Amino acid sequence: MWLKPEEVLLKNALKLWVTQKSSCYFILQRRRGHGEGGGRLTGRLVGALDAVLDSNARVAPFRILLQVPGSQVYSPIACGATLEEINQHWDWLEQNLLHTLSVFDNKDDIASFVKGKALIAEETSSRLAEQEEEPEKFREALVKFEARFNFPEAEKLVTYYSCCCWKGRVPRQGWLYLSINHLCFYSFFLGKELKLVIPWVDLQKLERTSNVFLTDTIRITTQNKERDFSMFLNLDEVFKIMEQLADVTLRRLLDNEAFDLDPDLQEPSQITKRDLEARAQNEFFRAFFRLPRKEKLRAVVDCSLWTPFSRCHTAGRMFASDSYICFASREDGCCHVVLPLREVVSIEKMEDTSLLPNPIIVSIRSKMAFQFIELKDRENLVEGLLERLKQVHANHPVHYDTSASDEDMTSPVFYSTSLCSGHKFGDLEIVSSQSSEEHEDESSPLHPGPLTAVFQQSGSQSPDSRLSREQIKISLWSDHFVEYGRTVCMFRTEKIRKLVAMGIPESLRGKLWLLFSDAVTDLASHPGYYGNLVEESLGRCCLVTEEIERDLHRSLPEHPAFQNETGIAALRRVLTAYAHRNPKIGYCQSMNILTSVLLLYAKEEEAFWLLVAVCERMLPDYFNHRVIGAQVDQSVFEELIKEQLPELAEHMNDLSALASVSLSWFLTLFLNIMPLESAVNVVDCFFYDGIKAIFQLGLAVLEANAEGLCSSEDDGQALMILSRFLDHIKNEDSPGLPIGSHHAFFSDDREPYPVTDIADLIRDSYEKFGDQSVEQIEHLRCKHRIRVLQGHEDTTKQNVLRVVIPEVSILPEDLEELYDLFKREHMMSCYWEQPRPGVLRHDPSRPYAEQYRIDARQFAHLFQLVSPWTCGAHTEILAERTFRLLDDNMDQLMEFKAFVSCLDIMYNGEMNEKIKLLYRLHIPPALTENDRDSQSPLKNPLLSTSRPLVFGKSNGDTVDYQKQLKQMIKDLAKEKDKTEKELPKMSQREFIQFCKTLYSMFHEDPEENDLYQAIATVTTLLLQIGEVGQRSSSSGSCSQECAEDLQASAPSLEQDSVFMDPGKTPQDPQVFPESAEGDWTVSLEHILASLLTEQSLVNFFEKPLDIKSKLENAKINQYSLKTSEMSHQSQPELKLSSL
Repeated sequence: MWLKPEEVLLKNALKLWVTQKSSCYFILQRRRGHGEGGGRLTGRLVGALDAVLDSNARVAPFRILLQVPGSQVYSPIACGATLEEINQHWDWLEQNLLHTLSVFDNKDDIASFVKGKALIAEETSSRLAEQEEEPEKFREALVKFEARFNFPEAEKLVTYYSCCCWKGRVPRQGWLYLSINHLCFYSFFLGKELKLVIPWVDLQKLERTSNVFLTDTIRITTQNKERDFSMFLNLDEVFKIMEQLADVTLRRLLDNEAFDLDPDLQEPSQITKRDLEARAQNEFFRAFFRLPRKEKLRAVVDCSLWTPFSRCHTAGRMFASDSYICFASREDGCCHVVLPLREVVSIEKMEDTSLLPNPIIVSIRSKMAFQFIELKDRENLVEGLLERLKQVHANHPVHYDTSASDEDMTSPVFYSTSLCSGHKFGDLEIVSSQSSEEHEDESSPLHPGPLTAVFQQSGSQSPDSRLSREQIKISLWSDHFVEYGRTVCMFRTEKIRKLVAMGIPESLRGKLWLLFSDAVTDLASHPGYYGNLVEESLGRCCLVTEEIERDLHRSLPEHPAFQNETGIAALRRVLTAYAHRNPKIGYCQSMNILTSVLLLYAKEEEAFWLLVAVCERMLPDYFNHRVIGAQVDQSVFEELIKEQLPELAEHMNDLSALASVSLSWFLTLFLNIMPLESAVNVVDCFFYDGIKAIFQLGLAVLEANAEGLCSSEDDGQALMILSRFLDHIKNEDSPGLPIGSHHAFFSDDREPYPVTDIADLIRDSYEKFGDQSVEQIEHLRCKHRIRVLQGHEDTTKQNVLRVVIPEVSILPEDLEELYDLFKREHMMSCYWEQPRPGVLRHDPSRPYAEQYRIDARQFAHLFQLVSPWTCGAHTEILAERTFRLLDDNMDQLMEFKAFVSCLDIMYNGEMNEKIKLLYRLHIPPALTENDRDSQSPLKNPLLSTSRPLVFGKSNGDTVDYQKQLKQMIKDLAKEKDKTEKELPKMSQREFIQFCKTLYSMFHEDPEENDLYQAIATVTTLLLQIGEVGQRSSSSGSCSQECAEDLQASAPSLEQDSVFMDPGKTPQDPQVFPESAEGDWTVSLEHILASLLTEQSLVNFFEKPLDIKSKLENAKINQYSLKTSEMSHQSQPELKLSSL
């Protein structure tokens, strides 16, 4: 184990220890007498001396010392009870520390670094065992995490590790904290503090790599930086946890289409390290056995299964979930079994013997039994299995029917030999299609049989050789069923994979697709479900049904089944029913092609459940608005090309051109890429092996054309090579005539083009590229999902900026920073606040500009961070008014474009634009009757109370000044753009708020005193302008005497309106007579003309403003501002709870 370093002198231990290994920095020693033949007395003597001279020797017979060159002081950093244990520590030091130490110039730095690392390693190793039983260590780490990063309480810490973060060539030793929304690193080393905070949503790439000094590191790539982390005690564990956290967070926050599908993503505050490990195991389990996403793994135990075909027990693992018992052999591809609990009759414990330790027997309805042995904790396992078995049978009762109609393939267990009255599966399938169809028509006209049985092509008599090959295949399958089982519970081995690769016989294809995909279980568990969907969905008219109708006649138009209303009607019913079942997917292009082929080989209801299996579990996230799943697999495919076909990847530097073709391979399973009779063989492999079959076949196609592709001169020629190759793939064993060839088998110059047999191509794909495991593919999918989702985010960002850039004067690089701040503000609310209404969540289906929107509170944060109009305590009020002004559609949300347009005026607008914006912020709708500041007058004097409000001493001078003001206003009105909508005039109450805002803006300005004097002068002018308007409006309705009274009292009234007692309001009838206040107004032109008379005010509004410094400060302070706000919000709650 690792030790707390303590300095020792080596000369005191020269006779007690023997050096086994040494390097320039470390020494591995063995205690003298330990492990030496005949050295028992020596060992005892040394042990006695150890108790006196060196207490560490009593702990373990092996140790590792740190030696600094040129120093006589050594420090033990590790000890071990066995040579194997100490060698593990030695190997770890060589791999992680030895090369790193060479970067230090100072010997003291070397000692400090290694000692710190050893201490952390000791604590980390002990934490793994203590965290579950004694959470004190974890609580201590949580306290440090909260203190160091100051996150709100809602930011839950998941786990933490000791590691090094590389800064150039220098490692910084510290702690890595993984929370639900962030990756954080803290280091205080050699007197320098380092803090890193990386939101998972900013993660562009997460990968394992190596650098000059270390062979294995974890690299975190964000938009602008790369960070390397290394020296983990268990790097595999750390990487898996990071991968899971990144996947969960990105899908929860960025992939809204899949958000509701995975319950694990909906409660981030409940995520723990154990949950993440369980989720990873769940994902693998569902992907490996291709089970529904709702299946939750309950138990995984090592065991052995009796395999009668090999006459021995096969070692492997049992996976028990809510509705399934599955088995996978330890040797990949040897054997695996899927047992739906619906098919299970009993689960029994057998007598424990030396030959059969801890056995259980699982009996199924087809009179087969599966024997599992070597099961640990058998009692609890069987108890759980029986409880779930009871639940499954209670939810979906099984009705045994032994009547003659059991031959109907729609019975729940149509493959169970017990229900077939002695008939063999092969015999049932060889029954003539005509009799089968007649029976189907009588029982259920809505659910016709496979369309290939109804629509025979003209001239479809196949050559005898093809018929004989079909009969041979049927015979091989019949023999296989006898030995390996004929139901969904069959043993699935390498032998059945070879049979599938040869091509499934036409008469068995639809039924085996149902078995391999386990759609048969869904079909049996939901009797009448499809018929009800058809009744509910048909006749409805919506956008989805219009899309379906448009594509119906484009689905395999060359096949006679879809040149007839019978096939078209069946296709319409299946697609419409599925859209009604799953409105989140609805209908997507390429679903029509797939469903058409399913209808050719399966009955209508069976085709529906096959479509469910493909869309909801075999090709997850393929059929939605953004086809994320297909793009992820396309990205995985590109990486596989680089690994498997490096020469081709090097020649085609940009694989995106190839992606334009290969994406359709994944979306349509090659069905509209090669002739239909060949493509159905690909679908055979897909239903047995899943997406792996498409990956390896795609690689085989590229490998077969590698020479031509490498010699191609441009992308167009390369795509033509692939297109011609795929068009000329034939199926020698197909009993019918070729269907669906896109081109003739001759080129334009009538020279024959080489033909490839699909069986040969599939065989090559398995032999050359079949080594990819499900676990590897799932890992690659997780890795590339990050890249694809971030690619969509970049596209959204670029499209929003492309629209905004021409309309504002802010530099593009500053706009990018603003967009990031805007998006981060939205994300922080998603991190730590209660779930927002659906309209506020990131919705990738909306137009680019509307995908991220913020509410009034989020806008207030950004306004405080980046607005140049900071007004102290008044800033928040100004932000509220700005939000109301910009919220045109009154939905309480603001888009990025409106936010930036407002900032552009503040930073880059002309003076008249800025004044106009300020003016609009102080009239409705920005200023409301309920505005929390609009009812209170100024609390600080705006003007000196000794300053006169009227220029000049005599009344005549005053009249002349008013005439000048009127003339100036008339001139401004003439120059005003007639096309611009005139703004309403400002009332006295609104004018008070306008003045208060100006006063607040000038606070702490270097020219503060001059600005206050200038605004005093301007306010005097504006008050006089208001008086002019008030008198003119009053003259039409009041007598001359009333007008004179108002004129005499106006100056004092106006002075009171600005400097009244704070306890009085502008609406007080004793302060403002109703008639006077209603008529007192000023316009935008009045205010602008008055402001232009003061040069200091003109300079203030026209001085250049630096947005870059604001952006830098905003990036630093955005998190702390949010945390401060949330802490203030939580304090009243705490006070209430304490009461």
